[in-house]
Amino acid sequence: AAATWTGLVIGVLVLILLLVFILQNLNEVVLDVFFWSFNVPLGVALLFAAIAGAVIMALAGGIRILQIRRAFKRK
Repeated sequence: AAATWTGLVIGVLVLILLLVFILQNLNEVVLDVFFWSFNVPLGVALLFAAIAGAVIMALAGGIRILQIRRAFKRK
């Protein structure tokens, strides 16, 4: 229960920091994705970029874990 409480508190603190970051970066920027164009706040655009990077790294890590598991099962 203590670990869950600690994780919850850390998660809330991170969300508060993200909210402050986004609220301090409200300048509009144009985000071009393929043939779509969006006007979004700078903080939101940077948050999207960070999330996309995390997803790409998670996929790469997951693929590597699968490769290692297959190699381990062959031995």
